[in-house]
Amino acid sequence: MSILIDMNLSPDWVAVFQAAGIEAVHWSTIGQANAPDTVIFAYALQHKYVVFTHDLDFSAILAATNASAPSVIQVRTQDTMPASIGPAVFQALRQFDSSLQRGALVTIDMAKARVRVLPLRQP
Repeated sequence: MSILIDMNLSPDWVAVFQAAGIEAVHWSTIGQANAPDTVIFAYALQHKYVVFTHDLDFSAILAATNASAPSVIQVRTQDTMPASIGPAVFQALRQFDSSLQRGALVTIDMAKARVRVLPLRQP
């Protein structure tokens, strides 16, 4: 699994993922800091990254486009630093690894993690 970290999360996450043996890159080292989420989404899709983010824009893109990739992990907490939510993120990665490999939206907060398989179908 390779993770593309969105601009709204600290670049500190790169070293944390790499220490766990997970390839990771922060968007600031790839593209423009003010790039629209659609550009980041397209890059992740083309290069087979899982997007790691703190906002809802990527889940909205998944829903609007009925996309089956890329997978997205969104954290829904105020404190998004690795020291605070790292254990919850790695637990979710282990728990939902196979879903993320196939295409999924994983939402993590301090109470629980949830997964929705892609594409996100409208009721």
